[in-house]
Amino acid sequence: MLRAPCRRNLPSPVHVPHAQKQQMSNGSSITQFLLLPFAARRELQLWHFWLFLGISLAALLGNGLIITSTACDQHLHTPMYFFLLNLSLLDLGCISTTVPKSMANSLWNTRAISYTGCAAQAFFFLLFVSAEYFLLTAMSYDRYVAICKPLHYGTLLGSRACVHMAAAAWGTGFLYALLHTASTFSLPLCRGNAVEQFFCEIPQILKLSCSHSHLREVGLLVLSVCLALGCLVFIVVSYVQIFRAVLRIPSEQGRHKAFSTCLPHLAVVALFVSTGTFAYLKSPSISPPSLDLVVSVLYSVVPPVLNPLIYSLRNQALKDAVRKRVTGRVSAATHCLLSSAKGSQCSS
Repeated sequence: MLRAPCRRNLPSPVHVPHAQKQQMSNGSSITQFLLLPFAARRELQLWHFWLFLGISLAALLGNGLIITSTACDQHLHTPMYFFLLNLSLLDLGCISTTVPKSMANSLWNTRAISYTGCAAQAFFFLLFVSAEYFLLTAMSYDRYVAICKPLHYGTLLGSRACVHMAAAAWGTGFLYALLHTASTFSLPLCRGNAVEQFFCEIPQILKLSCSHSHLREVGLLVLSVCLALGCLVFIVVSYVQIFRAVLRIPSEQGRHKAFSTCLPHLAVVALFVSTGTFAYLKSPSISPPSLDLVVSVLYSVVPPVLNPLIYSLRNQALKDAVRKRVTGRVSAATHCLLSSAKGSQCSS
């Protein structure tokens, strides 16, 4: 008599939701991110490489001339030029954090950036951008004291006060970047590793998070809004007082000189604040990646190039110092070439 084969009581398979599977597979095993390319065609990628190379060289040349001229010329050792030197350093740091990796990806036709490199890029970009915003606030105070209280300028903005203000801008930017980066990259990431930006931007990394606990993000967002609004209100109030004082100047030449000093700085602040606010506070669903790309270029790449032109190199004293440095270098190089042609050794 045949018996039916014995069936073992096998455990039924456990159903795991797709999101949970993705979280388990990607949440703790992401080793690299994929950045958004500027174009899919190889020719356009190479064009993007050469464009960003030219932008980087222009930023390096303009900000480098300001740094060397301000540091070497004794006549420019004043509070305004001290702040301009720090601003140039921040501009160079900002563009050096994002642009080289994007250029390398376009040149080598890749999108990858390591997890550690992405976290470092996000940290340093936040450091330089936030410190620049705080420094622009300090520069508005410098213009306010120079125009509204010129007799107290040396007392209110001595060398120690300027160093403290610059150190506060750098230190606050460092703490803000550290908190934001640590909070973002400690979240579990379960929505892939494709970043819809040409660099590791915090809002784009947060889109990849699968965490339902946004308490830290909300707290940091409230802190960011309070700091940004506080600085913006301070800048606006300072410039209202500046414009009131300038309009009372009887000389038309004096008014033109004051406006030419303040208006470019105010234009940079407006561009910086508007584009940065749109990038960090907008809803993710209201703008396509192409618009995010354009906005990010406006607040991360354009200001480091324009800052030396629109209100730094417009200053006559700074232009004279830059011209002196350039002509001095050219004269030294010409003398060296002539000495070499005569067979003698040129002196440094």
